[in-house]
Parts: sequence; C-alpha cells; structure tokens
Amino acid sequence: MTTQQLSSGDLTADRRAHYARLYCKSGDFAAAADLQRQALELAPEWAAGWYQLGLYSEKAGDANGAADAFRETLRLAPADIYGAGLRLSLAGLTEAPAIPPAEYVEALFDSYAGRFDKALVENLGYRVPERLARLVTDVAGAETQFARVVDLGCGTGLFGERLRRISSWLEGYDLSQGMLSVAAGKGIYDHLGQTDIGAGAETADLRAGPAADLVAAADVFAYFGDLSAAMGFASNMLKPGGLLAFTCEAGDDGMDWQLRPSLRYCHSAAYLTTLIESAGLSLERLERETIRCDKGEPIEGYLVIASRRQEIVATIPVLDHHIIVGAHHRRGA
Repeated sequence: MTTQQLSSGDLTADRRAHYARLYCKSGDFAAAADLQRQALELAPEWAAGWYQLGLYSEKAGDANGAADAFRETLRLAPADIYGAGLRLSLAGLTEAPAIPPAEYVEALFDSYAGRFDKALVENLGYRVPERLARLVTDVAGAETQFARVVDLGCGTGLFGERLRRISSWLEGYDLSQGMLSVAAGKGIYDHLGQTDIGAGAETADLRAGPAADLVAAADVFAYFGDLSAAMGFASNMLKPGGLLAFTCEAGDDGMDWQLRPSLRYCHSAAYLTTLIESAGLSLERLERETIRCDKGEPIEGYLVIASRRQEIVATIPVLDHHIIVGAHHRRGA
C-alpha cells in the first residue's frame, strides 16, 4: 500500500493496523489478520485495509477469509487499484483478466518509482537492459544508429540508457507518471509521454512522426496476458525492416499466457511466435535465459527480436478464440 493508503482516517484503527504489520513481519500471520479485522471494525470502508487483510489471510492459510476480503476490496474500490481481482483469479474464483486494470498497473509503478532502479538491479538481479541491447546490436549490427526509437513502457529509463547510445531520436512512453518523472530527470529521452501500452496505446502522441526504426518493450509484456493489441500496435509503428525488441517471462508449452502469484504474466514461445507472424513480423531471435530473481528464485524469460516484413500489414488480425481456465489461458482448452 502507498503512504496515502496506509491510513484509514481513524487513529485507533491505524494503530491496530500498525501492530498487524508488525505481527506479519514476525511471521504470525493469523495474529496479523485478527488485528487487521479489529481495525476494519472501526473503519469498514477502508478498501486498502481490506486488501491487506486478504494478504494476511492468504499467508495464514485462510483461503475463504482472503477471498471475502478481496471481494470487499473490489466492492469498495471497483476500479481495482489494488489488484484484488487478480488475487481472486489466482485462487480460481474468477477468470484471469487478459489485461489487468490500468489503474492497478499505474498505482503499482507510481508507488515503486522512487526505489525502482535500486530494487530491480541490486535486489532482483535484473539483467534485461544489457542483454536485450546486445541482442539488438547483434541483429542490426554494432555500428547501426537508429533514426527514431520508441521505448514502450519505458519506466525509469533503465533500457533507455542503453538505447540512447544507438538512437538519433529516442521517445519513451509509460502509464505511470511517477516512472516518467524519474526518467525525465535522467535527461536521456528526446520526448516522453503517458499512455496505456496494454490497451494498444492508440494516442495521437504516439501516432505522430515518421515510422520507427526500432520499437522496444523491455520487461513490459510481463504485466499483460493477451499481447495482441500491444504487438499489433508496435508492428504498425515500425517502418518496413524495422525491429521490435521485447522480453517476456517464459511460460510452459501448451498455454498461451498465465497469471503468476507474482501478479505478472508469463507467455509461451509458441504464443509469441504466432503473434509475431500475425502482426506482420519475422522472428529474428528468441533466446531463453534468467532475466531476474523473485524471492530468491531465478525467473526465466524470453528475449525476442523481430523485424517488420517488407509488405504492408494494416493491422493484426483477430486470433482464434482462446478459453481462460482459472488463471491459465490455453488454446483449445
């Protein structure tokens, strides 16, 4: 929860919620949940408090209590800024959303912006920027200078720092204004804009200008299940022969995408290659390797380079209907 969400507006409720957090840190999740319920008796309209109760209940092994708390969170905050709907889908109680609520993604990264670089690089061993940049130059040539580069989901500019070296003009777009503010402070982008990548990013700001030589999406697609809109839009931004460079967390064969307990999505190689073909792109490279850690465990991912075919493709066609089963998305399930 962000600083604003930590307060219920009731001092006694806040005090009990504070003690609940201390019990959680000590590993006594049942006691944490009990104190959080006491806080909510005093502040029953506190949506963030209900979400926290759901997390404590999950850790305490109380699946029913967690589900009830997440449902109450959604009732009080139907835009789902906390991601309670994602938690319910992981429990198999609702269908996994193809794209998470934009309000949730924006709030997540706004709250994370100030500590994003340190946490990702130093704590989680994030290695995408250097690895994906190397792959781009391997495909394009070490001396290539791209005339226009678009960094989708640019965040704080971790990948943009590498792109700057090979770009004559570099644009960055992100849903989170907090992340954009950090990126702006680095002075590496020629233009920054706020837009919703998961919805296809159909904004006048992004459509303006010449076709791009390179479109990048580093560690972006892990926050979306269905990538059709984002992939189609990225392809249509490219000039013929232009490159798309992106990463995904690696999923198992036999599925298209799956929502993980981390609330990030993974994708299969078969799904990615199908989307690439449908978007009028040709696959240049697809490499699987460890891209970060999560709770001490290595996370495997795909680093992908695709090129826009020379023929003009108007838009990505609609793929075959897929069925969502719990938190899994499978073709022909």
